[in-house]
Amino acid sequence: MQKVLVVDDSITQRQLMSNALEDMGLTVLIATDGVEALEQIQSTQPDIVVLDIVMPRKNGYEVCREIKSNPTTQNVPVVICSSKTEDFDRYWGMKQGADAYLTKPIQPRELLVIVRQLLEG
Repeated sequence: MQKVLVVDDSITQRQLMSNALEDMGLTVLIATDGVEALEQIQSTQPDIVVLDIVMPRKNGYEVCREIKSNPTTQNVPVVICSSKTEDFDRYWGMKQGADAYLTKPIQPRELLVIVRQLLEG
């Protein structure tokens, strides 16, 4: 079964995304900040990461950059889900290596379509 790591400091957002992804048949792993996310990625090797930007300890841009610059994780797709809605935020997220950028509030159907596309290649 494919694993998705959901990284968000908001319990409500984590629950919303987790429920939708579990309904899709994915195993959902959780991290509440950027440092915890990087630890989870190393220990569990998820197939995809759904990542918030504004978080304590390490923001999503930093996490995405680290994922994409590490040879062992650089091919793991990253979907940024953020309340940052400006064009520059989207541009900067993609510049860090994100494979997709969604804005909050997340529409579960949109998240599922993107995740499915990235997992299928």
